[in-house]
Amino acid sequence: MNSDWTGELAALATALCFAFGSTLFTLAGREIGAQLVNRTRLFVAVVLVIILHWLTLGSLLPLGVASDAVFWLALSGLLGLAAGDAFLMQAFVLVGPRLSMLMMATSPAFSVIMARVLLDESLKESQIAGIVITLCGLALVVTDTRGQSGVLSSEPDNRRLYIIGLLCGLGGSMGQAGGTVLSSMGLRGGIEPLSAVLIRLSTAMILVWLLTIVRGQFLPSFTRLRAHPRGLLRLFGGTVMGPVLGVWLSLIAVQRTAVGITSTLIALTPIFLIPISYFVFKETVTRRAILGTLIAFAGTVMLFT
Repeated sequence: MNSDWTGELAALATALCFAFGSTLFTLAGREIGAQLVNRTRLFVAVVLVIILHWLTLGSLLPLGVASDAVFWLALSGLLGLAAGDAFLMQAFVLVGPRLSMLMMATSPAFSVIMARVLLDESLKESQIAGIVITLCGLALVVTDTRGQSGVLSSEPDNRRLYIIGLLCGLGGSMGQAGGTVLSSMGLRGGIEPLSAVLIRLSTAMILVWLLTIVRGQFLPSFTRLRAHPRGLLRLFGGTVMGPVLGVWLSLIAVQRTAVGITSTLIALTPIFLIPISYFVFKETVTRRAILGTLIAFAGTVMLFT
């Protein structure tokens, strides 16, 4: 592991990108629907990353990448960006972002367990304590029921849908954790992170749009997008922040620090959503949310020791 904290800083930047991206996706989803946002953002992200890949690395597509790296990265894209994000979007619909983010806060724990089994990674005691403290702070924030309605607060009415929604959130968390660990395995050969991003996104995009075609939703998707230009603009902005910059930074983080640390820092996204939600959605920031923020950042500091 590098000692210059590049990986940790990249992970924190990822959390910020995901916070702004999720806000834009929330606004877009209210206009055009969550599932349409999910598949369209993958398509837009692939186009943007291909252009960025050409400008920075001199080729439109990754060249000379080992077949085993392609395999692990493609599998990571299917698990994390296709399946995991599909579960997460459904969780948003059924139980709202607050409870969905609570379930997603378990992702670092899943990542640590998977990395231990698959990568034989180990963490220092102080770093393990930092992960636990960070997760406690996250849980304190995302379970705050006193905030106003918006990005961080929503309550389901139907118990059956509530349980299904929580399970979908858990599925999203496990997908994210598995995608992170598989990405780490694919990056071991020294592949450029941007090339890895393109492989992951392309694999997920192809699968999602194939399913869209099979379901007969291809043409209706474009019809709905043309009818909502403002939603499309927000979707574009969210794609730049999330699947492009965010995923790119996350792979840089995975390449330069432990999977458990990366996942925990990225899990700070709901913390960064507090001020965003206050200004964008006019939510109330409670003392409990502030306390949770301080606890989470205390745990984050311990990851640097």
